[in-house]
Amino acid sequence: MFHHSRNNYLFIFFSICFVVLLVSSCNQTSKQQANKSDVYYTCSMHPQVMEDKPGKCPICGMTLIAVSKGSSAMTNEISLNAEQIELGNIHTDTIRYGFSGNKMTLTGTLNFNQEKLSSVSARVEGRITTLYFKNTGDYVHKGDKLYDIYSEELNNAKQEYVTALQQNNIDSTLVNYAALVEGAKEKLLLWGMTNEQIRQLAHAKEISTTTSFYSDQDGYITQLNVREGDYVMEGVSLIETADMSTLWAEAQVYTSQLSMFDRDGTATVQIPDLDNLEIKGHIDFVNPEINPDTRINLVRVTIPNVNKQLHPGMPVYVLIENNQHVSISLPVDAVLRDENGATIWVETRPGVYSARMVKTGIDDGYSIEITSGLHAGEVVVTSGAYLLNSEYIYRNGVSPMGAMKM
Repeated sequence: MFHHSRNNYLFIFFSICFVVLLVSSCNQTSKQQANKSDVYYTCSMHPQVMEDKPGKCPICGMTLIAVSKGSSAMTNEISLNAEQIELGNIHTDTIRYGFSGNKMTLTGTLNFNQEKLSSVSARVEGRITTLYFKNTGDYVHKGDKLYDIYSEELNNAKQEYVTALQQNNIDSTLVNYAALVEGAKEKLLLWGMTNEQIRQLAHAKEISTTTSFYSDQDGYITQLNVREGDYVMEGVSLIETADMSTLWAEAQVYTSQLSMFDRDGTATVQIPDLDNLEIKGHIDFVNPEINPDTRINLVRVTIPNVNKQLHPGMPVYVLIENNQHVSISLPVDAVLRDENGATIWVETRPGVYSARMVKTGIDDGYSIEITSGLHAGEVVVTSGAYLLNSEYIYRNGVSPMGAMKM
């Protein structure tokens, strides 16, 4: 009986050892499979090729190289080997503080100075018999004849004035003819006739069927709202003109840049169409309303148009001087911008790059100020950021900034 019990103990012991060895073997196999799944094989010339085992590139025949998958999908990281970095022209630089804000360059357009626009309206109803300017863009001098109008109401008022003048010579204690003359004259002035026209009417004592109206200022015709033969009502706008002695240069500026320049300061407007002619102007308006969708505001600079060589619609650059301050700046190609914000790529360790959202400031067309999200001493991708972003999307199927918020 003792011998039989001893055999049972040996059987149980060897069974336990077998199970331990089996579990250990399974764990080892699982680890090997897990380790195997931690890498994929790609071609240094064609990084779009991704295989789960070694082999040759189906495109060029080169031997595939192992690349660690790591946890890039969770950390917004991407790993590249030396060949991929060289082929992708990936360059980095260590960030340092420097001076920025010397000059801000904004894109804009020349527009009419709205304060120097005027409208010639009909002072009395009637029919336009003659237009002396028939094209938009024509230049009108102050005192130029604009149009002739036939108006029965105005003709009756002229006749009343002539009659009052004739009766003014009658000696009467019942009627104050001098007051009648003055009242008739005031009516003619109210309806747009000039003192010179009234003087000629008094001298000739003849009523013409039409009455001429004149421009009271210089300017270019921007709009003609009437044609010869049209019947117009009192108060209708007939001709619109613009004095282009000064123009507005209107430029767009991001709200993050508004605090970086003097709103009451001077600015230089550069006109590319005139061999980059530069004209000094004054910042006289910053729109208090901000577009919530684009976060863009409007800045207006008034400039003189000395030789009338400037025209509304011309593209311009508005150069605004700013106080220099210490900041971090990156080349424009290093910052990727879309509707989600601004993104850069930081090298966290050799061959490993991590996407990061940042806030930007002054953009002068060559470099962009980084106001937050980056610190001096970090290594940033200055060339090849777009390629890194595209490769990340290709490997993971999503943008690295898809789930990130600033």
